[in-house]
Amino acid sequence: MSGDESLSNALGDLWPSYGAYVLSFVMIGIYWANHHSLFRLFVRTDHYFLMLNVFFLMAIAFLPFPTAVLGEYLDDSEYRDAAVRLYALGLLLPALGWIVVWLYANARGLVDERLVPEYTRFLTVQYVLSNVLYAAALLVSFGDAWIALVIVVGLTFLYLLPPRRPRYSS
Repeated sequence: MSGDESLSNALGDLWPSYGAYVLSFVMIGIYWANHHSLFRLFVRTDHYFLMLNVFFLMAIAFLPFPTAVLGEYLDDSEYRDAAVRLYALGLLLPALGWIVVWLYANARGLVDERLVPEYTRFLTVQYVLSNVLYAAALLVSFGDAWIALVIVVGLTFLYLLPPRRPRYSS
């Protein structure tokens, strides 16, 4: 076997790392796009709001680490469960940061008051449901890592859909 064939085989064996990279990039990209859309709804900020947003951004910056661990150990039956647990936790953290930013902004009157209440309720329910599903995936990962992975990847695909357009009162 030539050196080229060995390198080709070794590169092919890295498929979980490629998949993890794509997953990480897509998740960060989704959050970036949705963050941009969400922040259009705010009319002002305060120090605590910005600090909560820093926590959210820290959670986003953490995502490549659990994703790399997932890519490294997904095909290793001995460590897969722990890797999936870490990945599910890594996805739960920014979701928690997101809902805290949203709830704080609503409570402090930082959200544009022209938004119709049905729209803000819809977003609140959506963000709470996301947290519930990420938390459920983390809990499920203690029993079946593959099902947990299906849940979090399914949420990723769901968030690829465009967000609902804001509705304002006339």
